[in-house]
Amino acid sequence: MPGETNLDKLLSSMSPVLRPQTYVFLTLREATDFPFSPLALFQEQEGCSLIVEQEAAMKAGYFKESPMRLITLEVHSSLEAVGLTAAISTRLAAAGISANVVAAYHHDHVFVPAPRAEEALALLQTFER
Repeated sequence: MPGETNLDKLLSSMSPVLRPQTYVFLTLREATDFPFSPLALFQEQEGCSLIVEQEAAMKAGYFKESPMRLITLEVHSSLEAVGLTAAISTRLAAAGISANVVAAYHHDHVFVPAPRAEEALALLQTFER
């Protein structure tokens, strides 16, 4: 089933869910074997960027600042939908909350600073009817 493209429907029907884990973003020179299973991996020209549970990263000797929490927008958005990222980023930016958005096939996922995760969730829930 294809994802939704209508922005009004996406915003009114999404159910943001805050995941319990804390994540960190890491960068490695190459995408080789690493001692943890990343949630996401993206190969950039400068190196391999990974999103990893903070606990696993620390156990492997990687300490990174900026712990993030993950809010999943529980609505099947199309990869061709226009404006969803802008709408949620604008709402969070107005409150001074950074948003790192990852679009996957079924859902969009928003990484926000861990100390402000509950606040970010409440702001995103204001789109719901």
